[in-house]
Amino acid sequence: MKQRIYIYSPSSAVRNKAAVRRGIARLKAMGHEVELDPAIFATHMRFAGDDEIRLAAIERAARSGADVAIITRGGYGLTRLLPRIPYKLVAKAIDKGTKFVGLSDFTAFQSAVLAETGRITWAGPAVGEDFGVEPEPDDIMQACFEDLVEGQGEGSGWQLPKSEALAKPLQVKGTLWGSNLAMLAALAGTPWMPKVKGGILFLEDVSEHPYRVERMLTQLLYAGVLQQQKAIVFGQFTNWLPVPHDKGFKMKTVVDWLRTQVKAPVLTGLPFGHVATKVCLPVGAEVTLAAEERDAFLLWGHMH
Repeated sequence: MKQRIYIYSPSSAVRNKAAVRRGIARLKAMGHEVELDPAIFATHMRFAGDDEIRLAAIERAARSGADVAIITRGGYGLTRLLPRIPYKLVAKAIDKGTKFVGLSDFTAFQSAVLAETGRITWAGPAVGEDFGVEPEPDDIMQACFEDLVEGQGEGSGWQLPKSEALAKPLQVKGTLWGSNLAMLAALAGTPWMPKVKGGILFLEDVSEHPYRVERMLTQLLYAGVLQQQKAIVFGQFTNWLPVPHDKGFKMKTVVDWLRTQVKAPVLTGLPFGHVATKVCLPVGAEVTLAAEERDAFLLWGHMH
């Protein structure tokens, strides 16, 4: 099904223009009509244009009437825009059918939209890092994106690690929210941190050593956020290196520690994060998390 896709740059400047151009070409090859924001390759210091340029890009994305508004890349830059994002305009666009898609720094936008409007956005791919990779984009990522674009996606499933197979079946319902841990920790205590009680919180990050992951989790724990969730689901934490003085301290250590701090189940292995194989997840939607032995599912049904 041919859909209109609007591509814009709300965060860091595009450094790999070739990857973004490949991503654009692949989206067109998939049969979609692609519209590029005029400031897609703008630069100002490390940003994709100054604050005014990036705010204008967000506004154009919201006014585009596109089926999907997707970012070129993440990086950094959205947190400094949060007080000035046109939330009513974004909410209106979502109500008319525009799906805002992205990850990483985009978590700040998604969290703020959820806090300000209660609307659903989508954690999913970026044009450059996902559709522009060589030699070919990941099949699962593309299939999940196509399901999202066509309104066909009803959920995602994955396998828990062998060591974490559940002794008894799990089923909980709640608001799905979260994504990038560093962005959520940075929003704690601000008006743009969603106040989600009884939610299902999913987390991922890149280039963060496990001790830094734990430090950010302690921030959310001591701020009272983690205790209010029905479940916590870890996605992929990638691109970090152990150091000699870790002496066995690793991501599993952090997960095991978190399980001693919260009553909610803590699951791992969700295929989402700064990785090739990623699913699309509706941030702010009511979902069911179901798991039995090693099989886990997030289910939300049709969402048009």
